[in-house]
Amino acid sequence: MSSENGFSVPAGATAENSITENPGALQPGALPDSILIRSVCSGDIQAFSVLIGRYRKRVTALGMSFFRNTADAEDFVQDVFIKVYTSLKTFRGEAKFSTWLMRIAYNTAVNSIKRRREYLSLSDETEIIDTGEGPEAQHMRQAIQETIREAIQELPEQYNVCLDMYFYYDMSYKEISEVIHLPVNTIKSHVFRAKKILRSKLCSFMEE
Repeated sequence: MSSENGFSVPAGATAENSITENPGALQPGALPDSILIRSVCSGDIQAFSVLIGRYRKRVTALGMSFFRNTADAEDFVQDVFIKVYTSLKTFRGEAKFSTWLMRIAYNTAVNSIKRRREYLSLSDETEIIDTGEGPEAQHMRQAIQETIREAIQELPEQYNVCLDMYFYYDMSYKEISEVIHLPVNTIKSHVFRAKKILRSKLCSFMEE
């Protein structure tokens, strides 16, 4: 069975007690993770489809950062959500669901890499938004963005990962610590040093 998000649900799963069956209930997309998780554990596949839609982009971005190609990233996303689905009843709510999911995703990516590969920062996938500025201002913005991209790619891998999770995933130091299994103070140090390096690179660019 497949959900509307393309996830292949393990055999034996049902759609009983669907959250969509109650006309007076909140729309599934507006429900908090905790309610959706309880519904999934009761056999509601639609609820899991909502969770996939909510977090698929984040997991896909992480996959692209590691694998750098769409095919492997899509396989990675499938693997992650299968693991999440089959492990959901073990989720105790001690951490945020998003943190728990990202821990599974991160560990899956690391374990999928047979040899050490360069971690491609998500900032490399960030598009510059047209703000209606003039050509000169746009050129300056693009040049600064490119400088930041190059600087981030030159960072040591552990700084790179922490910086992505801190800025692009908006995760707290504690959440990052729970995902990559490093002490909170180490995470803070990595982010601080990464920002210092980026600041230095950017200042050098502005002085040119």
